[in-house]
Amino acid sequence: MSEQAMKSYDDLAPSATDKFRQRVLPFIVMIVLLAAIPLFDPSRTMNSLIAAMGINIVFALSYNMLLGRAGLLSFGHAVYFGLGGYAVLHAMNAIGAGSSGFWAGFPVFMLPVIGFGAGALAGVVIGWPSCKRSGVPFAMISLGVAELVASAGYMFGSIFGGEMGVTSDRMVGPRLFGLSMGPVEDIYWFIAFWTFLGTLGIYAFTRTPLGKMSEATRDNPERVQFVGYNPDRVRYLVFIFAGAFAGLAGGMSAVNYEIFTPESLSLAPSGLVLLMAYIGGIRYFTGPIMGAVLLTYMQSMLSDYSEAWLLYLGLLFIAIVMYAPGGVAGIVYGLLGILRRGGTDGVLARRAKQAAGVALAFTGLVILVEIAVRWSNGYGEVFEPFGLHLGIDTPLSWFLIAGFFAAGFGVLRMAREIEEGHG
Repeated sequence: MSEQAMKSYDDLAPSATDKFRQRVLPFIVMIVLLAAIPLFDPSRTMNSLIAAMGINIVFALSYNMLLGRAGLLSFGHAVYFGLGGYAVLHAMNAIGAGSSGFWAGFPVFMLPVIGFGAGALAGVVIGWPSCKRSGVPFAMISLGVAELVASAGYMFGSIFGGEMGVTSDRMVGPRLFGLSMGPVEDIYWFIAFWTFLGTLGIYAFTRTPLGKMSEATRDNPERVQFVGYNPDRVRYLVFIFAGAFAGLAGGMSAVNYEIFTPESLSLAPSGLVLLMAYIGGIRYFTGPIMGAVLLTYMQSMLSDYSEAWLLYLGLLFIAIVMYAPGGVAGIVYGLLGILRRGGTDGVLARRAKQAAGVALAFTGLVILVEIAVRWSNGYGEVFEPFGLHLGIDTPLSWFLIAGFFAAGFGVLRMAREIEEGHG
């Protein structure tokens, strides 16, 4: 190879500054953020919300190892999350019972490692037949496995505790780092530690040859086989690691909530983690993180204000699939790219008009949905935002609905005409 060709290849490689900015700086920011949160003295509710976000971040990232990296659509990823959680609860009970041998002196703080191992073991067993297929057959197999394991959760009471589940007490065993694991402040540091470690571990996996090969298998399995690799084996290995990190998240959840039921093995959490990854953006490593934060907030906080929050979640998912396949991360990085270029050719202004149009139309939709929900309940409740009395028989309600819809679609049409004019 000529010296000129070698030089051109070197020019394609990211510089040391780029590597630091892309690979190291985000984790430094994450450490600073995690260390700074307790300084604001968050409430007990906020601590609980942050803990749920940390667990879901690791869970969503583990799912994206399958969907975003290996191209495997799974409807049963909660199986590994749940089995990891159950393993940790049984281990916690063994520590609390004063068992000798391996569990003697084992700190609860380190129990997510047991969840990691349980998730990996489940991945070894279930992944062997599952990963011999890809695409739709793999998705159907994962669906069947989810139903099978969830059903087993109700049948084998000695392991899964039946409908009541398995409970434990996290304030057992020796302390580590001086944490008793009782107060929410101690649990915060537990969640922060394992969220950071899980995120770092999954990112490190994406930089390994296996992580890169999983992307190649996703894009062109025939070419991967042509160069001497077995696509089924690559998928199988990725499947094991994805199950392991899901088990790690399950272990974090078991210590945090001190209970697991067979519901945690079912399709509901599997569907939720799919939404987290896809809405956040499966093309980006930070996408599932954004999706986990957004959906956890919606699930925990928005549900207190509206019975229709699941409807809004469904609409958000449809909108992302149809108009923003890059997810929330794609929107964010797209805007940052426009800002770095100085908003050339009025792109930023057009995006602002599109966002304004969507916000106006969505406001009209929210008014319509909230009025309809209260009317259908039959309790005589009335939607009263900002002191306005908006009922189904109030002319002002329909005036606002029609006005917001008309304004929203009008602004969107103007933005589209400007877009086409620049195209």
